[in-house]
Amino acid sequence: MAALSDIEHVVRTRLRSLRSTLGLSLDELAARTNLSPSTISRVETGKRSLSLDVLLPLAAGLQVGLEALLDVSSDEDVVIRPTPSRSDGRTTWALSRPDSSTVAVKTRVEPSRARPQQRVHPGHDWLFVLSGRLLLLLGDREITVEAGEAAEFATMTPHAFVAVDGPAELLMIFDRDGQRAHVHRGGE
Repeated sequence: MAALSDIEHVVRTRLRSLRSTLGLSLDELAARTNLSPSTISRVETGKRSLSLDVLLPLAAGLQVGLEALLDVSSDEDVVIRPTPSRSDGRTTWALSRPDSSTVAVKTRVEPSRARPQQRVHPGHDWLFVLSGRLLLLLGDREITVEAGEAAEFATMTPHAFVAVDGPAELLMIFDRDGQRAHVHRGGE
């Protein structure tokens, strides 16, 4: 566990960096948070203690969750080493950590004569075709997505996809509901 002073340093650095990245002056952030510019400056420089009465409005003003400001988990090994998982003519590689809130997956889809069953689930899906062609079945619509193109859609619309004229590789990003619906481990 990190020492309290280390955690405070990380939080203060994140606050200043987020404000700078968003291009906000102290006055602009003060207007968003109902805190004074001097209070924000003192928080960033360590001259004021960190407390919920300043952290909550700062997180809201910077459009991040409080947990993002306070997260001190280790990121020593930032490299993800995906391993393939095969099921029903698809090979998937998980490209994000198991506890990540956003899930990234590379998928290779083999062509099939059978049309996949369309399904629905809560959430939102985004996919990018790396190679090949993909037929996206979206309700009553059939949309061809070529290599270099992306598709984004609400997942309460019945949906499925199939490779066209050969294998297709795609990158998919979705939330945990999407992961449960799309990523299948062998034997599941």
